[in-house]
Amino acid sequence: MFSSLLIANRGEIACRVIRSARRMGLRTIAVYSDADRDALHVEMADEGHRIGAPPARESYLRIDAILDAARRSGAEAIHPGYGFLSENAAFAEACAAAGVTFVGPPASAIRAMGGKSEAKALMERAGVPLVPGYHGEAQDDATLAAAAERIGYPVLIKASAGGGGKGMRVVNDSAAFADALAGAKREARASFGDDRVLVERYLQRPRHIEIQVFADTHGGCISLFERDCSVQRRHQKVIEEAPAPGLSPATRDAMGQAAVAAAKAVGYVGAGTVEFIAEGDSFAFMEMNTRLQVEHPVTEFITGLDLVEWQLRVAAGEALPSMTPRIDGHAIEVRIYAEDPSQEYRPSVGKLIHLRTPATESGVRIDTGVRRGDRIGIEYDPMIAKLIVHGTDRPEALRRLQVALSEFEVVGVETNLRLLRGIAADADFAAGGVDTGFLGRHPELLAPPATDPPPAAIAAAVLAVTGRDRAESPSPWAARDSWRMNLEGSRSVPLRYGTATITVAVRALPDGASRLTWGSQTHVAALHAEALHLDERVIRCTAIDAGATVVAIVAGQNHAFECSDPLAPPDSTKASAGRIMAPIPGRVASVLVAPGDHVKRGQALVVLEAMKMELTLSAGADGVVRDVRCRKGDMVEERVELVTFAD
Repeated sequence: MFSSLLIANRGEIACRVIRSARRMGLRTIAVYSDADRDALHVEMADEGHRIGAPPARESYLRIDAILDAARRSGAEAIHPGYGFLSENAAFAEACAAAGVTFVGPPASAIRAMGGKSEAKALMERAGVPLVPGYHGEAQDDATLAAAAERIGYPVLIKASAGGGGKGMRVVNDSAAFADALAGAKREARASFGDDRVLVERYLQRPRHIEIQVFADTHGGCISLFERDCSVQRRHQKVIEEAPAPGLSPATRDAMGQAAVAAAKAVGYVGAGTVEFIAEGDSFAFMEMNTRLQVEHPVTEFITGLDLVEWQLRVAAGEALPSMTPRIDGHAIEVRIYAEDPSQEYRPSVGKLIHLRTPATESGVRIDTGVRRGDRIGIEYDPMIAKLIVHGTDRPEALRRLQVALSEFEVVGVETNLRLLRGIAADADFAAGGVDTGFLGRHPELLAPPATDPPPAAIAAAVLAVTGRDRAESPSPWAARDSWRMNLEGSRSVPLRYGTATITVAVRALPDGASRLTWGSQTHVAALHAEALHLDERVIRCTAIDAGATVVAIVAGQNHAFECSDPLAPPDSTKASAGRIMAPIPGRVASVLVAPGDHVKRGQALVVLEAMKMELTLSAGADGVVRDVRCRKGDMVEERVELVTFAD
């Protein structure tokens, strides 16, 4: 076994690898870009080395910089994590040339499975069933459009070189094919440096089921069962679970045997995932990920194994242990992202002002690469954490998931927590009715929250404001606590919630509580740590004072109130119907209009790239473009005007 390990990655996966490596007694070395100088994975490692500027192509994708860090640190092995260089055959070869052990499969296996088209051709020769499609070399628009017609709509365009939903588009008819193809190629080129695509028949209610395989250098190869990854947004996984609900033992065995055969066909070594698309008892090969997967913790929960430890031991030349894996209970993983599902999953950037995770006990696990005070930026994936739960069966795991999600709190960025809680509470999901169209059939889960905040949230926000005012004014002459000699003190606290302003009259009571009145409601309330005493009830509540904004978390739901000043001038930075502004910082990928163009409501105007995804900005109404204030390739900040319209 080698004694030192460099992790050529960042965030939660780097932290995850470091935990296992240190438990095994290895010296751990982190690498970081300028954006990650103070990141958690750097803090956790025994030492860290700078590798470049924040853009991934100038740091985490630089083979020379990473190998230089390995040389300087004396690292004997490199673990690539997932993403970045984890499936880069040239990186595996460069590690070997530098005399450093690459913790992963041989370069030949990466190449064989790295391109979706080539992998499908290989599987076809091996007799593995495939979804009907075009996987050829010709990539001109006419050939691809003809293939789509031959396959029959709807079709799925997929980037040949990548994964994670990048460069993927569902096309329902020929009229939309050209635009979808252009978008898929553009995104594939930006994400993987390769715009080749394949075209396949799009199944109507498929399930995405993958098999975890593991192979050693001694000819051993086993299946560690399946994971169901069917609940997805934009072809990216949101929830994963193991074992797959409702999968018959016969189908499980058949898929496991097919996955092992696929791995052996390419001389695979280490951890890999063979992905299938399934309907009923039939299944077809999609692709193989030649790396550890984001969702590997659910497999670890049901097998009791540490897959990272297995990776390290196999890379050191050890054989797989002699054992017969068994399934123990059920595990579910959800990914908490900094994004707003109600706004087409728009990424969110900002500082994590408040981050509280559930206790990691009784079958609850948290994998994260951030902590309170860190900033979610535009440079990398917006995942905040993975929450993984385990139970003796699926109902128990689901109950544990619901409780853990209710205890997960984030303030500072928008998150998908409300969506995850909605899925966990959904009767269809509880019954195991999952496929890749699950979220499409449940648009109510993506709807924005109710416009009216509950009384508990209003009370908590007001008490947070008045409590702050008392703390900031130690002098009784400067205090804003409404105290009056011989009179009952009263003050008004205006709070803005969405587009509405709620003005609350606050009267301090002798026992330290306050009488709060707004509209037709009157309540007696006091805020103590994480408990709100409201009339005759005690409600679990967290109030986070973020300066101009106070966030009250009640029943797991964030309610943000602006501390409005009625005498303040209007905010000139607010967006209006006469202009399109950048909702987040990003790079302009495409400008689709020019001054003088007549546009229709919903028409695409500008495409931004941020957090490894594309964001299309569309017209909010019919109009005429007055000015375009950006060009392709520009880096733009949040709230910068991109397009303006004539009155």
